[in-house]
Amino acid sequence: MNFDHAGIATDDASGLADRFSILFDTPVVHEETVDGMTVVFLDCGNGYFELLEPEDDGTIARYLDSNGPGIHHLALATDDIRATLDRVVDHGVEPIDTDPRPGAWGHEVAFLHPKSTGGVLVELVEH
Repeated sequence: MNFDHAGIATDDASGLADRFSILFDTPVVHEETVDGMTVVFLDCGNGYFELLEPEDDGTIARYLDSNGPGIHHLALATDDIRATLDRVVDHGVEPIDTDPRPGAWGHEVAFLHPKSTGGVLVELVEH
């Protein structure tokens, strides 16, 4: 497994993408609207910033209301998301997604509950 991205909740994905591009030389490599949010990926060389801006009153809007902008989750890439899910469940980790589901950029994803992962929302991503 490898680090894939840091998901960052924001009210202004375009503005934050511009700021990060200037500050950190991280170009935008992908943008889409999925699951009620605008998602912008910036290339950091060995992973991505994934900027998440709500388009409705869904998960990211609720997160921003409760916590304000900032890191929402950390994502790890796996070659076999099903096997990884099975392994973490066998070790007592509670998944949010018991089965992989479609995520941004056409990848299969599954989230692990933060109460099982030291308070960090972890996303598994299969490329």
